[in-house]
Amino acid sequence: MPHLNGKASQLLIKYLNSILSLGCDKEVLDLACGGGRNGLFLLKNNIPVTFVDKKEKALLNISAVIEKKLRVRHRCLQIDLETGKSDLLESEKFGAILVFNYLHRPLFPSIRSAISKGGLIFYETFTVEQREFGRPRNPDYLLQEGELLREFEGWEIIDYFDGIKVDPTRSIASLVARKP
Repeated sequence: MPHLNGKASQLLIKYLNSILSLGCDKEVLDLACGGGRNGLFLLKNNIPVTFVDKKEKALLNISAVIEKKLRVRHRCLQIDLETGKSDLLESEKFGAILVFNYLHRPLFPSIRSAISKGGLIFYETFTVEQREFGRPRNPDYLLQEGELLREFEGWEIIDYFDGIKVDPTRSIASLVARKP
């Protein structure tokens, strides 16, 4: 079960003030949220979050933690993002979208359009070099060199990294960018 002390991404911790500056009415979408560690960190900082994942059990666990410990506006939505059966990204605008350890390339246009003007994208996932260190190995789930920069071309790049991180050793690309 997730808990409030789960370690949030260093990107979120570093740029928390940027998210806070969007205003408390700007909801954040935690896309393919898994255990919810990043969204829970934001909720703990009074930022409203919509959690989306295809795993019902993960969402139920997140809801249980929130109901016991937090009183911040949130939603937990069970959606299989790869079937295209949800119009969430087409029908709503978010102050920021978080995508960590997930890649489904057909979602890039919808992610870009679902972020409000001046809003933020936090994207971090594995690159093709990850195959040297372990899973995932499938190229469908691995970013090509410079792919995040190309997908968010024209946006204000606030932070970008493409390389090897340690503890644990992994090959990732990460991007924080503001929509023009």
